[in-house]
Amino acid sequence: MFVSGSCDATARLWDTRVASRAVRIFHGHEGDVNSVKFFPDGNRFGTGSEDGTCRLFDIRTGHQLQVYHNQHSDNETAHVTSIAFSISGRLLFAGYTNGDCYVWDTLLAKVVLNLGSLHNSHEGRITCLGLSADGSALCTGSWDTNLKIWAFGGHRTVI
Repeated sequence: MFVSGSCDATARLWDTRVASRAVRIFHGHEGDVNSVKFFPDGNRFGTGSEDGTCRLFDIRTGHQLQVYHNQHSDNETAHVTSIAFSISGRLLFAGYTNGDCYVWDTLLAKVVLNLGSLHNSHEGRITCLGLSADGSALCTGSWDTNLKIWAFGGHRTVI
């Protein structure tokens, strides 16, 4: 099984055993779906879209479980470019075109932290996110040509 995002504002679940068609289509976004990631349990997945929202879907029921949306400081809708989940799934990391990187509590649908508001954050759009294998750090990449490592102990290193 794998999930894809599309410019028709949908996400699709594919089964490699079923040729040439998606086994389920997920609706809810109002813009291109730029990023998809499986939730750690494999039964859910998250999406990030140009509509400025992230969503959590259940692959078994086909239902949307949660919407993550926060108005940005400039009152513009920044597009979500990439997402990642913490190992436990309690946190959702979302990178945006305005350089913000929100850390969402997946249960409460509340922003825990905006890495983009911290000193020495990115000066351009976030283009990619990656979580370390042990879950202890997040790497963000940006159009400002920098990668930043955000360790969950509060320290960060710029490469």
